[in-house]
Amino acid sequence: MTLKPKRRRPEINIVPLIDVLTILIFFFLMTMQFRELQALNLTLPEIETAGAGSVEDSLVIGIDAEGRFFVDYNRIEREELVGLLEELKPIARDLTVLLMADENTPLKEVTFVMDRVRGSGIDHIRLQSR
Repeated sequence: MTLKPKRRRPEINIVPLIDVLTILIFFFLMTMQFRELQALNLTLPEIETAGAGSVEDSLVIGIDAEGRFFVDYNRIEREELVGLLEELKPIARDLTVLLMADENTPLKEVTFVMDRVRGSGIDHIRLQSR
């Protein structure tokens, strides 16, 4: 009778794998942030330090609550504003724009002016607040 050595099946110890899996699940549960997504209804506050630094030699663009435009306190139409900003391209590097908008001004009017100012090459824009 010949004796064959018995082949041993490899063993996989599952207990350490379960431990690692449990620790990973616990870690992910502890680091997750459970928040409800909510829409914000904001009323922006006044700025206490507004006007602390003044800008000299600046172009003042104003927008009232109805969305009308003013350049250096003179009423101007939207198309005239675009043309004026295009004329200022040669000196745009040295110019600062002070944008004054009423608190009830539609945001689309403010962003329109800021977009046109940047489009004309003026990079220095300041917002005036209360």
